[in-house]
Order: sequence, then structure tokens, then C-alpha cells
Amino acid sequence: MMDELKSRVKQVEDGKLNGNDVYSASIRKTADGLVFAYRRPKEDFLIATGVLSSELVGERFEVDGKPCVAAPFNHESAGFLRTHFPFTAPTAVLKKNKTIGLGDRLGIASPGHIEAVLDDDVYPILAQQSIRELKQTNRTYEDVLDDATFAVFCAGFERGFGADGDHLKTPEEVNYALETGFTMITLDCSEYIRNDVQNLSDIEVGEICSLPDSVYTRYIGRSYEIQDGILISLDEVTLKRAYLIYGAAIEFASSIYSEYILKSQREIDFEISIDETLTPTLPEHHFFVANELNQKQIDVATIAPRFCGDFQKGIDYIGDVARFEKELKIHAAIAKHFGYKLSIHSGSDKFSIFRMIGEHTNGCFHLKTAGTSWLEAMRLVAMKDAGLYREIHHFALKKFSEAAKLYKVKAELNRIPDVDLLSD
Repeated sequence: MMDELKSRVKQVEDGKLNGNDVYSASIRKTADGLVFAYRRPKEDFLIATGVLSSELVGERFEVDGKPCVAAPFNHESAGFLRTHFPFTAPTAVLKKNKTIGLGDRLGIASPGHIEAVLDDDVYPILAQQSIRELKQTNRTYEDVLDDATFAVFCAGFERGFGADGDHLKTPEEVNYALETGFTMITLDCSEYIRNDVQNLSDIEVGEICSLPDSVYTRYIGRSYEIQDGILISLDEVTLKRAYLIYGAAIEFASSIYSEYILKSQREIDFEISIDETLTPTLPEHHFFVANELNQKQIDVATIAPRFCGDFQKGIDYIGDVARFEKELKIHAAIAKHFGYKLSIHSGSDKFSIFRMIGEHTNGCFHLKTAGTSWLEAMRLVAMKDAGLYREIHHFALKKFSEAAKLYKVKAELNRIPDVDLLSD
């Protein structure tokens, strides 16, 4: 390998590459040398020549008397890249009009994700994982961020990308993501949202809810014009329901914002997620949440409502499309009124509503996919190694009941054929 490495360094220096084992888009000139990514069958390496080579740990060699190093793709090498090539570090990107959360579950899908966005002005969140997903895949936030950094460097992708600590529920989880270098926090408020309120009668709501005077006077007897022709008003019962459902969630978001987001030394995109609940977010309730956050001077980049219908993983929207569009118009107007974007969670494969999302948000949205590009990896495995696919398939069936506790799914297992009876 060493002779081959020396040869490749000379070729890169001379601009006469022979072969495809150098990621050509990664080549970066430094003050007295080069840095580039080198592809090997089982492991990739970071090659540095000149003074910067001393900052990497790896196999050392010389080319024409110049120091060189071949360092493995690891956490230290990723940190080196983020220090010397800032485009490989995540940034806060949600203020851009179009952003998409992609979520590389395997750590090897980001090259495809990058290629998918090259011809559009969409900004990707390449590193996007929840704590529950880390536990399922035995990865860490360090792993997730490092994999995105290497993908961006190899592709020479300089547009900018984000890193989302997705569906975080505790202060400890938020702190972990921020300390790792993530630039977006999606705060999952589901444990502070009351799902039982939707089953209470108007009389019961009135009996158990006592509104603070400030909340009462902010809404009762008032209408808010959020867009030409769109007025929002809350009667007393609607207001009490909103307060019961979301009051504790708003206080939780406020505490996280003041303790972690405001105190961060860098710009952080803050998303409020109220979607992982049984309670659809009525437009009036969305306005209440947004207005209360605004009263507390909480700067949110995005809010993810729980839209009507079902947003399940990897399949199209389930529900009344006409109703969805009607309510979407109001949700989008509320977001625009308060200066943030709508975030559409579990957005993978929602082809029946994609057009209206783009249209009614005027192309200003955050679409958060469910990381289902790994399904394409499963397709490839099934094509190339049917035996391995059968192992994975049986494992998935074995784990289904456990996984179904974490995600809302309506899969009917009795409709899945026995893969052992199918030909390759």
C-alpha cells in the first residue's frame, strides 16, 4: 500500500490522477501541501502532506522529503477536518428557505443524500438522529456527526449542512447533542402534552381549567389577523383546551431555551415538536402555542404540528387530503406570521401532499424524512445476497413488536409472505 500511496500523492500534486481510489472532489491545497481522501476496499484514509500532517495520527511516510500521513477515518480525523475545512462542520441552516432533514441511519448514505440535493437550492440536515435511533443502531452522536463530515469532505460539498439532535426529551439529551457540536435541537414535548383532554367534554374542561389572567385577556374577545382574510380567535372552551393540552409543554420549551439554547456560544436552530402525540394540532391550538412562545421571547426556527391524518414511516399520507390542505394553509400562515417555518415530520414518501406543502408555504419549509433511504440499502442487499436479506428480514419480524412501541405503524404482518418460501 505504501508505494501506491506515494504514487497517488505525486499524481495529486501533479494533477494527473490515474485510477478512482482518490476522492477527487476532496483534494484541498494547503500552505505547503495537500489534504485528500483515499479510498481502499475496506477502509478509507485521510492523506495529509506538509505541516498539517503532524496533526493527524496514522502511518507516516515521505514523498520527495516532504512529511506525509495516512490517517484512518476516525473521530480525531473528523475533528481535524472540521478545524481546517469549516465547510465540513455543521452550521445552523434552517433560516434558509428550503431545508430537508435526511438522517443517515447507516453512516454510509450521506453521499447519496448529497447527490440528491445538488441540483436544487435545498439545504440538507445530513446528521439527524434521535436518541432512540442511536440506541437501536449502537451509534453515538459523535459517530453520526463524523460520518457526515467525511461524506461532505469526500464530495467537496461546500453549500453547508446541519446536524439535528432529533426528538430530544430531556435536558441531558439536549446538552449531549450541543456538546457534540450539533447545530439544531428538535425538542420533543410529547411527554408534557396531555392527550386525555380531547376526550373531555366542554363542561369538564371548564371545571378543571383555571386560566391565568394574562392568558385570558390575551385571547378572549380578541381576533388576530395573521394573513389577509385569515382571522384566528379562541373562545373560552377552545382556549382552555389549548392551555390544558400545551401549557406544560410551553413551560418545558421555555426552560430548555433559556438554559441551553440562549447560553450556547454559537447559533442554534431550535425546533419545537408537538407532533408525536395522539392529539391533532388544531390551527387555533397552533396559534396559541406560537403566540405563547412569542410572549416568552423564544426564538424558534421551526414548529412541527401534529397534522390531521397519519404520517407513518416510508409510506404516503393517510387521511383526508382536502382537509389537510385546508388546515395546512392556516398552519403555514401562522408560521409566516410569527417568522418561523413549518416542519413536516415523517415526511418520507408523502407524495400526495408534497405539492401543496411547497405551494402553501411559498417554498419555505423544513421537511424531515424518516431516514428511510436505508430501505434502498435493503433492496440492494436482497438483489446481491438473498441469504443475508432473509436473516435481516427474520430479525425485523422478531423485533417488530418492540419497535412498534416507538413508532406509529399499521403494518399487517399476516400480509408479508414467508421469505423462506420465496426464490432468490
